[in-house]
Amino acid sequence: MSRLIVISNRVTQASDGKSTGGLAVGVHEALNEAGGVWLGWNGETVPDGEPTPLATVTQGNITYATFPLAQKDYDRYYRGFSNAVLWPTFHYRADISCYRREDYDGYQHVNRDIARRLAKLVEPGDVIWVHDYHMMSLGRFCRDLGMANRIGFFLHVPFPGPEVFRTLPPHRTLAEGLCAYDLVGFQTDVDEQAFVDYCVRYLDATPAAPGLVVKGRRVRTGAYPIGVDPDAVATMSRADRSREVVALKSGLADRKLIISVDRLDYSKGLVERFAAFERLLEHAPSHRGTVSFVQIAPSSRADVLGYREIRRELERAAGRINGRWGELAWTPLRYMNRSYPRPVLMPLLRASQVGLVTPLRDGMNLVAKEYVAAQPPEDPGVLVLSQFAGAAREMEGGALLVNPYDTEGMALTLDRALRMPLAERMSRYEVLMRRLRAHDLAHWRDSFLADLQAGAKVPAQSAGKPAALA
Repeated sequence: MSRLIVISNRVTQASDGKSTGGLAVGVHEALNEAGGVWLGWNGETVPDGEPTPLATVTQGNITYATFPLAQKDYDRYYRGFSNAVLWPTFHYRADISCYRREDYDGYQHVNRDIARRLAKLVEPGDVIWVHDYHMMSLGRFCRDLGMANRIGFFLHVPFPGPEVFRTLPPHRTLAEGLCAYDLVGFQTDVDEQAFVDYCVRYLDATPAAPGLVVKGRRVRTGAYPIGVDPDAVATMSRADRSREVVALKSGLADRKLIISVDRLDYSKGLVERFAAFERLLEHAPSHRGTVSFVQIAPSSRADVLGYREIRRELERAAGRINGRWGELAWTPLRYMNRSYPRPVLMPLLRASQVGLVTPLRDGMNLVAKEYVAAQPPEDPGVLVLSQFAGAAREMEGGALLVNPYDTEGMALTLDRALRMPLAERMSRYEVLMRRLRAHDLAHWRDSFLADLQAGAKVPAQSAGKPAALA
């Protein structure tokens, strides 16, 4: 296999103990197998005007190539356009998008700068795999520099419908940037179709399965739902219980446990979820004192407008619910605004009777898959899942699907999940596990890279060193 170069907003080295998420695990395994480079931001910022040199560290078969961001670039590229414009719009919240031209210019500047850094590392025959909404313009800048390599792009978040995407002032330029890639991958066929529809309507593209022809250039598209390693999750969930798990179980006594794990984000449906749990307590008195709800929601992007407000709103809701329904020996809702390592989270998922995963919109949501993989086969819990999570496309028939905007409907489904007999729980678990194994993390990685290797058709370009960007 050719050498692989992975580019993402953040780079996680295997030695720092944080490479346990789906993207990081999949990337590490692919790079270990093929050998290659992982290029991206190191998470640090420096004052404007200071140099941002590229630092390289080689561990085994992988070279990590990282750099800091100047404060201005962090503010405009990361906080500004990526997370205050693209993130809300791609999650169907164009109403809270905060577009500024200087932020978009900063986004383009960082994408161009990464292309220049890549040009100094890339070799003929390298395969390049670019990740997520932070890098939508990178492919175009790579082509401008003369790179004829196979370059694929994978979007981890949803791609919005054409009319929502058009609310972005630079929508056309962004879409044209995506069309510079050889393969554009999405989490679901719905996301893929939304991109194809936009290109056909507004870029005069011609459908040519699997993909498009845009201005004479073939762009392949596909749906590649990211998965988990079910066996690894199961092993972690069975590990010796941590102090936190033991403390939680002792505090629950014989009560049933509903658990949710999310980043603190308005797209995750946390406010709606709290309201549904409160409605459950109102209309199903038998659950009072017998069920506890644990919500783990570590802070996310606290310096981006709107995130501090949702934290305050959740704290008010938790206080109201516990004040209204709590007893001396029972706290209905435990809301923890902090993170826990995966060796703690997986046993917590295993110990819970209901996994509540109800985003308003999500590209995939790996917590839903981890919840299933962590369950004891002889006594599995029930997954209650939003129909607007990408995972719902694969988990219908096993999970209980809900509309997160329907508070009463979610409460009724929680009641059903808590009362579900063992035979039905086991049957649903077996359905879900078959799907998790068929579309695991390795399948996601290998199918994307196989299509990228096979399907790229980059127009012939002149040989020699890449030209400098104007």
